[in-house]
Parts: sequence; C-alpha cells; structure tokens
Amino acid sequence: MDAINLVSARELARRNGLSFPNESPEYRQARDELLAEEIELRRHIERVAEQRRALPPGGQVRKDYRFQGPDGEVTLRDLFADKSTLVIYSYMYGPQRERPCPMCTSMLSAFDGEVPDICQQVAFAVVARSPIERLLAFKKERGWHHLPLYSDTTDEFSRDYHAIGPDGGDGAAYNVFTIKDGVIRHFWNPEMGFATADPGQDPRGAPDFMPLWTVLDTTPDGRPPSWYPSLTYGSGP
Repeated sequence: MDAINLVSARELARRNGLSFPNESPEYRQARDELLAEEIELRRHIERVAEQRRALPPGGQVRKDYRFQGPDGEVTLRDLFADKSTLVIYSYMYGPQRERPCPMCTSMLSAFDGEVPDICQQVAFAVVARSPIERLLAFKKERGWHHLPLYSDTTDEFSRDYHAIGPDGGDGAAYNVFTIKDGVIRHFWNPEMGFATADPGQDPRGAPDFMPLWTVLDTTPDGRPPSWYPSLTYGSGP
C-alpha cells in the first residue's frame, strides 16, 4: 500500500458525508473522529497483511503426519488436494473432553458456511484429537454441512504445532502451510496467547477470527467481560 499517495483519514471521514435521522452535532463530530480512526485501523490491517504475505519461507515439514478422515487415513500432503496453501484449525475436542470447547465450536459454526468459498482459494481442514467417529457424530449433532474433520490419532501433529498445552490438555491452534515444488513448509500461526495478552483482556489474535466478537465489538456494551458462548442455550441450538 502506497502511503505517500493516501488521502488523510480525517479528510476521507469529512468527505463521507453520512448522517442519520435526529442525530446531534455532538454525535456527528464524535462519529467522524471515530470514522477517521476506523480508516486508520483498516489501513493498519492491510499493512500487517502485506507484511505477513512477505514472510520468508517458514520451517520445512519433515514428518509424515497422518490423520484419520471419514474415508480412511490421509497425509498432510493429501489435505492440500489441488491447492498450494492449506489452513488447519486445531479443534479443542480431545478424548479427555466430554464435550468440545464452546468457543471453538462457536467459531467453527461460523466457518462451516464459509468453507465452500474458502476452498475456492485454499485447502481447509479441522483437526482434533478425538476419534473420527466422535467428531462426525458431533458434526451431525451440530448441523454442520461443510467442515472437513480429521482425527490426529497420534497427537504428533497437534504437539508439534502447538495444539497441546504444557499440561497435555487441548489448545486451539490455527496454522497455515504451503507446498511448492513438492516441499511443504509452515507459513504462519497467530502466536498470540496469554504471554501476549494486554491487561484486562482475554488472549486474542489479530485478526480475531471470531465473528461473535466482531459483532459485539460494534455494540454499546462491547464484549462482556465474563461471558463466553455455550454449546446450548435452553432448548435452542
């Protein structure tokens, strides 16, 4: 992005010209100031994305990771299918859990509808440590249609790519891999957790992949400080 040729965010906010019924001058002034900050945020997000895309080659994947899918065993290489990039989300649903992580489930429920679009550009897979039969049963229960689920039967992939915590419990992870000239490399992981969290905030990545939080961030009360999604709400889904 050529910052030299960009119009200032404040000028773009001024040009925007929107208003809504019965708003006060004080509201409009504050909203225009916020709009300028939102424009700057958009630009910063794009700068970070450019920097991410410019990363040098990551570590080569030397192990022959294998997973159990609905139709039998597959390798990491198989998960690429005909794509050069593979995204793997590590789902917190290990064999020690009676039920899967509600936070992971909330996010994956949103991803489920996006999978057909995502897979036009990159390969996508969800890996968990529970047996594949257990994962498919929950997929049916949840009403997911598109999420490709795989079981890490040996825990080796999950351990190497930070989906198992120091205590041996589940950890959520998001990893991107590339393949070029037959060589698979790790490209990116958010690398944000408790060590990188700011005071008073739960650990979160940037970007934050949770559509739930994105919506709540636009509301007057924002993210509730002590509320988290649940697998069920009364008799609802």
